[in-house]
Amino acid sequence: MADKQVKPPNRPPKTPMSRTNKIGNVIVVLLILSFIVYVVLMCTAEPDTTTELDTSTFIEHLEKGHIESFRSKTMNESPDYEITGTFSDAYVGPAERFTLQVSPAAFSLIIETWQDLKRLDDPILVDYDHEAMTTSSLWNIIAILLPILLIVFFIFFFLRSSGGNRQAFDFGKSRARINRGKTTTFKHVAGADEEKEELEEIIDFLKTPQKYITLGARIPKGILLVGPPGTGKTLLARAVAGEAEVPFYSISGSDFVEMFVGVGASRVRDMFKTAKQTVPCIIFIDEIDAVGRQRGTGLGGGHDEREQTLNQLLVEMDGFGVNSGIIVIAATNRPDVLDPALLRAGRFDRQITINRPDIRGRKEILAVHARNKRIDKTVTFEEIARRTPGFTGADLENLLNEAALLAARESKRAIRLYHIDEAIDRVMMGPAKKSRIFSKRERDFIAHHEAGHAVLGTKLENANVVHKVTIIPRGQSGGYNLMLPEEEESFLMTRKALIDQITGLLGGRVAEELVFDEVSTGAHNDFQRATEIARAMVTEYGMSSLGPIQYEKRSGNVFLGRDYSADKSFSDTVALEIDTEVRKIINEAYEKAKRLLTEHMDLLKKIAAFLLEVETLNREDIMEIVDTGKLEWLEKKREKDKAKQEQEDKEEKLTPRTSEA
Repeated sequence: MADKQVKPPNRPPKTPMSRTNKIGNVIVVLLILSFIVYVVLMCTAEPDTTTELDTSTFIEHLEKGHIESFRSKTMNESPDYEITGTFSDAYVGPAERFTLQVSPAAFSLIIETWQDLKRLDDPILVDYDHEAMTTSSLWNIIAILLPILLIVFFIFFFLRSSGGNRQAFDFGKSRARINRGKTTTFKHVAGADEEKEELEEIIDFLKTPQKYITLGARIPKGILLVGPPGTGKTLLARAVAGEAEVPFYSISGSDFVEMFVGVGASRVRDMFKTAKQTVPCIIFIDEIDAVGRQRGTGLGGGHDEREQTLNQLLVEMDGFGVNSGIIVIAATNRPDVLDPALLRAGRFDRQITINRPDIRGRKEILAVHARNKRIDKTVTFEEIARRTPGFTGADLENLLNEAALLAARESKRAIRLYHIDEAIDRVMMGPAKKSRIFSKRERDFIAHHEAGHAVLGTKLENANVVHKVTIIPRGQSGGYNLMLPEEEESFLMTRKALIDQITGLLGGRVAEELVFDEVSTGAHNDFQRATEIARAMVTEYGMSSLGPIQYEKRSGNVFLGRDYSADKSFSDTVALEIDTEVRKIINEAYEKAKRLLTEHMDLLKKIAAFLLEVETLNREDIMEIVDTGKLEWLEKKREKDKAKQEQEDKEEKLTPRTSEA
């Protein structure tokens, strides 16, 4: 049998990049060897024993026969002459060579002296030579530049072999990016008409400044966009970039902050230096709280990177220098932590607050985000907007995207209302956990708990309208009810309306106690929200017997250095009275809920029974149960299922049975 040929292993083909790397490595090695040879030659060279003479001393040595030879040459771009030479054996001294620089007159005197010595009876033999122009200076220059060039080439190839990180050379440069094109305009922004008007005025000022300057108006230096996350601050800035016919630079506040102190300040200087070359222009700083936090409240003293960057930003916006034609637009959702010097007039002249959209704004936002989606004609944006109070623009965009995903999952040709309804639940509470198994007793507890909320929502005068009740678990809850205002969101709440809200929140716990004579942990979140409302009534709104006094104020996240040092504004006695008033409000609402649910126990049990059967009831279903005590569509479904079952039983009886062999 012939021996099998062993195939050589597959090797990747040599690419031009790999050959280039090899050539570069060879060049680097040669440069290193050349540099080593140069250093060795310089170190092993004999020490120079050259002395510098003046004209009279040189002539004296020449007459005494101490000079063996000398050479003269003209200086570059100079009338003087340079003379170099060697001493003879008759000279006694440490030096072997000499050099001197003489004027043309002194040079003539030296040549005459040399010629006189040659005409003597016993002439002194001294070799002399003259060069028209020095050539050794070129070699001197090469000797000086050669090591510098070798070092430069070595660094270049080293950086190239390591990937060529060019950012090392522009570490202090601004990272602001200039935006071009009109990808986003004010047509893409909805639900913020007043905010757009403020920004349109800035754009109009940049386009036609003369009509404002004629009246003595000046362009605002800074505009601060303030609002909760997702309300469209960055979207508005992008729209300004699309509408403005001027250069628009965008940067994030975190791009200024680096590990090395001074880099952020350098980037601020470079950013404004670049912007000054293209005035008029706009600079947008997103999340400015990353660099504009209040000074003197953090750790690290007053010389850390963030504070130096902030100081430089303050100077550039309104310092000794003039930044005419540069408008700074910034966005943040934490204006409470910004430095007061940053917020004063002359820096950020305007603060535009962007709140969560109302029902009209939500309707317009939904229309914008629905442009590229196929939605069923029966779906109205007004109904969706009514079901989504408190949603921001980002939430609404996510809502329609979730609805589109659900419709695509079912291979539907258009998004229907039940897709949007399910998407609302997913955005608010998370996806349904239908695989979670509850025992019969747990389902009874959950059904009566949610039915208690639903009953109080229909019977309380100032309660929100119940739009949906379900016992399908989502997130951490076993079920939930969606209660929305009758018309639109309320900006003012009366004491009676707040009491009714607390009463509605306590309806679940009261229903458990009345039906099962037992309570569960399902009312945890209800108690938390009810306590917050009751405490705000006492300490913030002055709706208790303690009088119209504000004992507490709402604060967001703890701001180090300020919130920790805040003093308590009331005594321990008042604290006890506050707790007593909060408990009194909660107890009154609890008794009110118990009284109402006792009066409408039949309705409570009917809603709970329907929930156990169909799991989800909408607003129309609940109102039908309240009015008639039944669900017409459910009864039709029962009759249809019963008829179908009777037909199946009848067919089974008529079918002959085959006997087994």
